[in-house]
Amino acid sequence: MRSCIARVACLALALVAGTAKASDLTDFNALVEQAQSHNRVAIGYLRTGNLDLALLEIDRLRDAWGAFEQRFAGKQPDAFDGVTQYGIMFTGVHARLVAVDLMIQMGNPDAVRRSLEGIRGDLYDLRKAAGIKVLADCVRDGNAAMDALMAYDERALDWTKSETRDGIAGKASIYGDVLERCDGMADDAVRQAPEFRRLVDGAKSSLTLIPKAIATRDGDLLHRVLIELRSFDNLLAFRFG
Repeated sequence: MRSCIARVACLALALVAGTAKASDLTDFNALVEQAQSHNRVAIGYLRTGNLDLALLEIDRLRDAWGAFEQRFAGKQPDAFDGVTQYGIMFTGVHARLVAVDLMIQMGNPDAVRRSLEGIRGDLYDLRKAAGIKVLADCVRDGNAAMDALMAYDERALDWTKSETRDGIAGKASIYGDVLERCDGMADDAVRQAPEFRRLVDGAKSSLTLIPKAIATRDGDLLHRVLIELRSFDNLLAFRFG
C-alpha cells in the first residue's frame, strides 16, 4: 500500500515538474514575442523612413526586453539545456541595443535597422539550436526564400535557358512550401485571423501565376507577381515575423 502511494506521489511530482518546465518555455516564448512585436514594427518603420515612430517602438522594445531579461537571464528553461547560444544570445542582444543607441545618436537609421534585424537573427539561431519551432522563425525562413526568388526580378532574363525557367519554378516552389509550413504551424487564433489569412492566401494565389509567366516567358507578368509577393512577404514579417 505504502509503495503504491509512493509511486502515485512520485508520478504527481513528475507531472507538476513537467508542467512547470513546459510553463517556463511557454512564458519564455511569450515574453520574447512581446519584445519582438516591438522590434519588427520598429524595423518596418525604419524600412519606410518613419524614424519618429521607430524610436517609440525601440523604447518599448527596451522595456519588454528588460522584463524578459530579468525573468530568464539567470533562469534557463530546460529546453535550452546544453545549448551554448543561450548565454551568448543575451550578451549579443545587449551589445546590439547599445549599438542601436549609438547609431541613433549618429543619425544612421540603416545601421539601427541592421542591429534590430540582428536581434531577430540571434533569437532565430538560439531556437534553431534548441530545436524549438515558432511562427516567427518560419516567417523568417519565408523572407529568405523570397529573397532567393526576387533574384529573378529583372527584365533581361534569358528565357531560352532551362536554368532560368527551372530556377524560377524551383524557388517559387520552395517559397510555397514555407508558406504552407507557416500556415500549418500557426495557432488557431492566428491561422483564422483575417489579416493572416489575407497575407498567406494572397501570397499563395500570386504563386499560382508563376507557371503562366514561365510558360509564356512573360517578364512583365513575372515582375508584377514578384513585387506582389514581396509586399505580402514584407507584411508577414512586419506583423508575424
